[in-house]
Amino acid sequence: MRDTTVEPAADLSPADSAPPAANLPMRYRIRHKTECTYTEEIQHAQHTLHLNPRALPRQTFTKNLITLEPPAARLAEHIDYFGNPITYLAIELPHKRLMVQVDFDVTVTPEPEYYAAATPAWESIRDAIRSPSDDMARDSNLFAFSSTLIPPLPGLAEYAMPSFTPGRPIAEAAFDLITRIHKEFVFDPVATTITTPLGEVLAKKRGVCQDFAHLAIGCMRGIGLAARYVSGYLRTLPPPGKPRMVGADATHAWLGVWCGGDMWIDLDPTNGVRGTTDMITLAWGRDYDDVSPMRGVLIGGGGQTLKVEVDVAPLEAGANS
Repeated sequence: MRDTTVEPAADLSPADSAPPAANLPMRYRIRHKTECTYTEEIQHAQHTLHLNPRALPRQTFTKNLITLEPPAARLAEHIDYFGNPITYLAIELPHKRLMVQVDFDVTVTPEPEYYAAATPAWESIRDAIRSPSDDMARDSNLFAFSSTLIPPLPGLAEYAMPSFTPGRPIAEAAFDLITRIHKEFVFDPVATTITTPLGEVLAKKRGVCQDFAHLAIGCMRGIGLAARYVSGYLRTLPPPGKPRMVGADATHAWLGVWCGGDMWIDLDPTNGVRGTTDMITLAWGRDYDDVSPMRGVLIGGGGQTLKVEVDVAPLEAGANS
């Protein structure tokens, strides 16, 4: 029996992302298809999927459909510790190929307007996390401590401090930090893997969206703030003059930062932007390990080859379901 994790955060280049969407709701049709082929027959497999989107005040979805080949002997839907929908499936038929496809339509509305300069001083948020006096502060506490893939590293707090000057509003400081990461780190899809330590990313200043989200989160936690890892999709644009390629989109990663009360803001260090309607949320947790799209325990199988196709298709207002 062996444990295997598939579907790393994708190597989506900042140049491929769409410009920030207008301040209007966006509708999308999402298709996420994963194919695993094995060199030896799998006798039994159990998988957990974080491939259903979260229902949020600014995100609603319909037509959620999962297709499996071979079919599952058991399939169940749960809510995990972080409030994410999770699918458990067990496959008892011998197989050398597994196909998992999830389809859904989603509508994303803009984040509520906020003025970064009007948010509380970051030190007051840090102090609220240290001595929580209400449920929202206590809930944020979960995302203020180190985790498996984001260990405490002295260099993280040091990197954060030029942005978090005394008395600076937290949203303004956080946006400054992710802007610096966007400018100072090189997007390089071959520089890292899922297992690359965060310290190596910080030293080499190279990586992909997963690395940059982990880095920003580690910086926030290093100075006592709360930040969560967000897994999802990003609408992308084809090269100028080229048609949009079906299946060429990818999963993406960014972070959410607690700014007091019920205010969490999304920030994308890969692209240096605030949350937009181009970002579709699947799940959030302490780091990637909490929300990997597909994780499995297999009996048999030998080596494996993975193929992932993601399609994020904007829908016109009033398009048929």
